[in-house]
Amino acid sequence: MDKLINHILRISPRRDRTEINAAMVDALMDFFHPRRLSIYRCYANSRGTILFSCAGYGEHGYFLHNAYLPNLLLCQPLDKDPLHQKCVNAKTAVMELLADGSHRIVFPVFREEYPAYLIDLSLSEDLSPDQRVTMMGLVEYFANHIALLDYGETDTLTGLASRKTFDKHLFELLGHPAEDPLDSAVSRRRRETASSHWLAVCDVDHFKLVNDSYGHLVGDHVLVALAETMRSSFRFDDQLFRFGGEEFIILLQPTTEESALLALERFRKQVETQNFPQVGHITISIGFGALRPSDSPSRAIDRADEALYYAKRHGRNRVDGYEQLVSCGQLSPHHSPTAPALATSGTPL
Repeated sequence: MDKLINHILRISPRRDRTEINAAMVDALMDFFHPRRLSIYRCYANSRGTILFSCAGYGEHGYFLHNAYLPNLLLCQPLDKDPLHQKCVNAKTAVMELLADGSHRIVFPVFREEYPAYLIDLSLSEDLSPDQRVTMMGLVEYFANHIALLDYGETDTLTGLASRKTFDKHLFELLGHPAEDPLDSAVSRRRRETASSHWLAVCDVDHFKLVNDSYGHLVGDHVLVALAETMRSSFRFDDQLFRFGGEEFIILLQPTTEESALLALERFRKQVETQNFPQVGHITISIGFGALRPSDSPSRAIDRADEALYYAKRHGRNRVDGYEQLVSCGQLSPHHSPTAPALATSGTPL
């Protein structure tokens, strides 16, 4: 009992997913000595569910990856593994006996109707009744702790990540953690294609008129629908935030400027053609820029916001990139004092 309490005390103060995963792996290894262990973070949307193996124990020992930045080489679709699919369909723990005599158990952690995590263990022997109670208790505690973390990180209206988590996510992107060998090929490919992360600021055009004409409740419905369109428009590993009011931020995973523009234009066109209940059609303006190694959140936002301000000033319902505007002489490479920062909500309606 003391050992269980000690592990719970190690998990309870954690407010970072990567640290929580590491503490959970330690607890599971200490109690059950699995042959293999993986904690998968799940990314679910209308196109399916992707699993990211972000922590665990395998043939090369312990492994731990940044839980906020899914590595594509460590991701797989849910339906690749029948036991994972069975676990999610049943919404309960499932087990199978492997050919080598070990017992494989998969536990699900759900957030509403979607899987949030899967915990996959292979054990030399079946669990005793006392071990089953301990295992279920640890998984339930992990699930409750993650649920509290989700609540703190999520915008309650749209379900996107909230503004207060944005700085953390951006610092994770700019932190340049040490790469494992699997990452090196990806890094070389990114350098060869001159790709980088991109930060985009999205603003609903004339949103004040929506609230004034239809009321704030209808305005909220518009924002919820817009958030759903964002989820369906971008890749599972792109990070989406509601930054406040009608303002949203998109952090695109490494790609070229041309591909970033295409992705943002696709999203803009989807919104333009979408029929929003009671309101009909709305449009959005987007400004974006590349993330730089020396960036702070405010500097990165300022550049994207200058591009957004330019889009607003030149007709709205368009996407403009900071780097392209600077290269064409439309913007100064220095921050313009007349272009208000996003945090002030000063962009024109």
